[in-house]
Amino acid sequence: MLFVAHHPWSEPPRRPRMSNDEDVRPGLALSSRHLTLGGRAVIPVSGELHYSRVPRHRWAERLRQMRAGGVTVVASYVFWLHHVPVRGEPRFDGNLDVGAFLDEVRAAGLEMVLRIGPWCHGESRNGGFPDWVQRAPVAHRTDDPAYLELVEEWFGQLADAIGRPGLLGIQLENELYDQPGHLLTLKRLARAAGMSAPLWTATAWGGADLPPEEVLPLYGGYGDGFWVDADAPWDPTFRDHYFFSHVWDDPGIGADVRRLHEARISAPQSRTPSPFFPPATCELSGGMGTAYHRRPWPRGLDVATIAHCKIGNGSAWQGYYMYAGGTNPVGAQESHATGYPNDMQRLGYDFHAPIGEAGLLGESHAPLRRQHAFLAAFGDRLAEMPSTLPAVRPDGVDDTATLRYALRSDGDSGFLFIAWHQPHFPLPTYRQAQFHIELSSVSLKLPPVDVAPGTLACWPLRLSLGGVTLDWITATALTVLPGDIPTLVLTAADGIDVTYSVDGVISALTPGFEPVHLSGLDLLVLPAAAADSVWVDSRQRLLLSDDELRWGPDGRIEALATRAPSVQVYETGRFVSLPLLDAAEGLTAPAQFEQIRPPGATVPVAYGKFDGRQSAPSPEAFDELAAVYRIDIPPTAHDAFLHIDWAGDVAELRVDGRTATDRFWDGSPWTVNLRDAGWHPGAKLTLHLLPLAAGSPVSLPAEARDHLLAADGQLLDLRSVRVDARQSFLEDSGT
Repeated sequence: MLFVAHHPWSEPPRRPRMSNDEDVRPGLALSSRHLTLGGRAVIPVSGELHYSRVPRHRWAERLRQMRAGGVTVVASYVFWLHHVPVRGEPRFDGNLDVGAFLDEVRAAGLEMVLRIGPWCHGESRNGGFPDWVQRAPVAHRTDDPAYLELVEEWFGQLADAIGRPGLLGIQLENELYDQPGHLLTLKRLARAAGMSAPLWTATAWGGADLPPEEVLPLYGGYGDGFWVDADAPWDPTFRDHYFFSHVWDDPGIGADVRRLHEARISAPQSRTPSPFFPPATCELSGGMGTAYHRRPWPRGLDVATIAHCKIGNGSAWQGYYMYAGGTNPVGAQESHATGYPNDMQRLGYDFHAPIGEAGLLGESHAPLRRQHAFLAAFGDRLAEMPSTLPAVRPDGVDDTATLRYALRSDGDSGFLFIAWHQPHFPLPTYRQAQFHIELSSVSLKLPPVDVAPGTLACWPLRLSLGGVTLDWITATALTVLPGDIPTLVLTAADGIDVTYSVDGVISALTPGFEPVHLSGLDLLVLPAAAADSVWVDSRQRLLLSDDELRWGPDGRIEALATRAPSVQVYETGRFVSLPLLDAAEGLTAPAQFEQIRPPGATVPVAYGKFDGRQSAPSPEAFDELAAVYRIDIPPTAHDAFLHIDWAGDVAELRVDGRTATDRFWDGSPWTVNLRDAGWHPGAKLTLHLLPLAAGSPVSLPAEARDHLLAADGQLLDLRSVRVDARQSFLEDSGT
């Protein structure tokens, strides 16, 4: 029997000065438990998108994609380096127009958190300092008056550019661990420049010493990272995040600079890391960047499991880094040449994010948007529910036998969270898991189930809707559809029979696309196989589509597909076809390619080291050794994506000789948006591929490593190049 008993909050909620007495915004309040917006408790979902890494003509599109994924808050670094490469010549034009970006965010119906630095990191050169700031004879990131003079100048320029846009939050600095006084100084300087927000935040991982009550501490959680050595095993600080715990600090983030490693999932911790503020995150893994020496590729379920665990742990704010990838300005990336321990891709900043560099959805988008739909529907209840962990928990990161679960409850109702997945070390099927849950006034015993690897579950307990109280159901809550009779929508899990109890009477249910009618409540349990096709739009409509859907503030659905898509909408107890306006067909066709130059001499096993880590090849070595292919693009008038199936070491795509983006090979799909790359009919498009030596010591995902080991001497393979051109199919709002 798997037992957990609800433990109520140990103390009443506290009201910090922030947002309540200072920087007050009508309808917004903050307590030690949650954020309130419009008088309703909410669990915000923030996603990182760097406007200066995304073409301006894509901003509105990306924001719609984020909104369709359930994101409610956009977060972005403001890179000083991007804006003021030359002192006295600030730039806020093109995709640097931060004021225009904030206008787009507002128009999309989203909130905004600006991470203003002045030091940001974000895999940017000098951590985001312009070179002239980096070279200045000052004590950087301190209260040195000479440094503060530079910051004051920058904050004034930034404030003039953004005006007073009604920000939700401002993050001060980044990964500053031991200078709470400097954070207060930055807050004062930002205010003096004219910037303000109801929430002032700071990153709190690494045991950061933050000024009490002055900044909302934000945490993170990555299941893997490029910042550890190539030969390092899967670090405990990564593994921790696949377990339920009340440990919010992540000592692994930034450990390449601090050289700090510590595993603490078994350490006793209070439910909330601060007596004044709720547990909140800004950097849950939306994916992972790629360094030359280490190339992790988190899969969609890896990303979703960490996010799921944080909700079960008591999260009051889900924040992802990155949520949308992008492309670096030329020369702005972190590298060995700039004194950092990691050589990053010069241009590509895809990050394996839910929305990739090219603007296509990654495999994490679907499982995350289901979680976000749940938070949108039940966040007001969940925000008042503390997290309770069972007494019997895993005894460390190597424990693959003890089931991982947690309870969030207010004593009368709640949700049981189960997470049974981790990468690298597969978990077995957990046999005959039977839960016994003690709430304040009722004891629940659920039937035994087998929990297969890959299971993420969130089961409602004592949930009351439409006059019906559901004792429990062994399916994951998704949303509630309004109506005279509300519909509770859930998704089934592979291998777990769906049963439910009402008034102590247990019934079985077969997942499908039609509801089960209870007195005052409909239950719709979708099959596990349909889960990735599920969308919940801003009108609280339930839709099924294998193609991408998005919508703006008007709620009108837009489907993106290469052919006429099938979009189903749930109406009056059944799914019907959503009427779409006719549109021209898109394009899916192979692109012809020809090798116009073979690779040079046999590539070396390594190109040098810095701080013990392999360095990327120099531009000169790349041009000498890379094979070159000419690619012919079939005619298309649509937005076209180039899908490149290749294997090797480093790749560059060039348009008329200019490198548009690049990639370190890790076995993942590589897609480039041709318009954003600068391609146009008549332009010369070439693909440059550097082979990878079979004995290379770089760290690769297991499948890619196996591919490399099978190579004879060196690996170079261009298997196919395909062009997809999607068309937009709009909902026929006249029907």
